[in-house]
Amino acid sequence: MRAAHQRARATLGVQPLPDARETWGWHGRTLSQPVSAPGGPAWLRLACSPSSQIARTFWDGSVQAQQLIPATVPRPRLRETHDWTDDAWEYRAEVYDRVTVGPIAQSPSPTAVPDLPGPWWAALRTALADITSVATDRYTIEQQYLDWAMPRFLGNTPGTTVPAWTTAHGDLHWANLCAPQLQILDWEGWGLAPAGYDAATLHSYSLLMPVIAERIRAELAEVLGTPGGRFAELVTITEILHSTARGDNLPLAEPLRQRAAHLLNRPAP
Repeated sequence: MRAAHQRARATLGVQPLPDARETWGWHGRTLSQPVSAPGGPAWLRLACSPSSQIARTFWDGSVQAQQLIPATVPRPRLRETHDWTDDAWEYRAEVYDRVTVGPIAQSPSPTAVPDLPGPWWAALRTALADITSVATDRYTIEQQYLDWAMPRFLGNTPGTTVPAWTTAHGDLHWANLCAPQLQILDWEGWGLAPAGYDAATLHSYSLLMPVIAERIRAELAEVLGTPGGRFAELVTITEILHSTARGDNLPLAEPLRQRAAHLLNRPAP
């Protein structure tokens, strides 16, 4: 990945910054660094995938977000991309405007309580509403998956059919949110999801910090405090519990089960 990142820099005419910190993504599938570029400070993100395993929805998500998500949603602008194939691997390099604020956390779940003022939450509510207005045939999550996964990870549920679909960012957690000015990062997985999905995702990833989870329920009550919002929570709980079965997000497993029991009006496990 480092060699591929160097190749992308040479092809795109950007230069690494001295002592720039590497940012690695899930299982080493992405590598990003700040760079200097002709158009001003930039961020170079490199993604890789085995050629036989490319999921086009996620592979093309950032490009389609740049084309379709309204400019009112605060996010880094995608300037250009470069693709190539090396043996059995596909690579995509993406050059973004470099934002001047950093992620709130280095992982999806925060380890400290972020101090976020009222205007930040207001900006988030506006951004999420603007995202839901985008028409798309992309899907962040499929009904077929929910039919299989929800009974598997939640047990008997009132139902698995999504009551309403709206467009979502699809991966709204604390490593993809910046402060003190809101910026929303990483748009690969945006698309249709159960209404309230983004708010539910943020809440589910916050269950290790009850103070944050309570703040989310208060600030996003208009979404989470509805039957649809509660269904969306069960969806995101299912997804993250599924990830724990693969060895990811293990500290969240018990809080997620407790939250699911609360939503389903069951005794705590």
